[in-house]
Amino acid sequence: MLGSIEGLFVVAQTPFQEDGAIDLDSVDTLSAFYHKHGARGLTVLGVSGEAAKLTPTEAVAVASRFVTAFPSGPVIVGVSNPSLAQLGELTDTVMAAGAAGVMIAPAGSVRTDEDLMRYFDAVFRRIGDVPVVLQDFPFSSGVKMSVPAILRLFDEFPNIEVIKEEDLPSCNKISRMKAEMRRPFRILTGNNALYLTHEMERGIDGPMAGFSFPEVLSGVYDLMVAGKREEAHDLFDRFLPLMRYEALGEWGIAVRKWILHRRGAMASPAMRQPGPALNETDREEIRFLVNRIGLADAPDLS
Repeated sequence: MLGSIEGLFVVAQTPFQEDGAIDLDSVDTLSAFYHKHGARGLTVLGVSGEAAKLTPTEAVAVASRFVTAFPSGPVIVGVSNPSLAQLGELTDTVMAAGAAGVMIAPAGSVRTDEDLMRYFDAVFRRIGDVPVVLQDFPFSSGVKMSVPAILRLFDEFPNIEVIKEEDLPSCNKISRMKAEMRRPFRILTGNNALYLTHEMERGIDGPMAGFSFPEVLSGVYDLMVAGKREEAHDLFDRFLPLMRYEALGEWGIAVRKWILHRRGAMASPAMRQPGPALNETDREEIRFLVNRIGLADAPDLS
């Protein structure tokens, strides 16, 4: 099911009300916003979706609502968890709710290639034939996967259909995977899309990232696919200062949610606590960056 995906997969934010409760109504408006601005699919309960702050019941509610609210493309659910029991239970539930597949990073206990193989053998014994996106994000997982180890995973576990490549530097790793893959699989990239143009030139199938202006990510993808390299770089370079400003870990999520709120995508910019809160100096810096971009339809950030 995931073996033919391409284009922009937005890593969705999780909307909260001011009191920290989940805002399911804003899941609907956020999904419509992402679709309007070029998303071919969504990835929910990711690192920037504040998944670690949700209870198991809330995680199911959020994922299920995104599946319902975004019928125009596949919804992939992040289920990585040190507990295989919890990973399996969430996978079962979201797949029953209509998710297209799940995204899994290796557990932090993995130290060797053999550990890696044993871990995913245990995963697939638990979840069965569910389509999987393999997340290679050592900054978050703490696990470094070599290209030979990744290709061995694809050889031994046919349900792995996609890799989200976020190891840095990404470009040479992408080129090597493309050259040495022994069966076709899709490569999407994250890291807040900071290297998207170069990764597109190395042959990836699209970005899997969040940005408060997702039309930029879909626009860069479309231009590169159309062979309009200079135009793609021009669009990317225009927005890069704001993309970089959003790439500051959890604080950057607060920036992104505030802009999405001002753009009308969700009712509140709230993050669930503990989490950062923007001050007026922060907001003024964001206004300055957006004004420098020179958008004719820039949101009211006052």
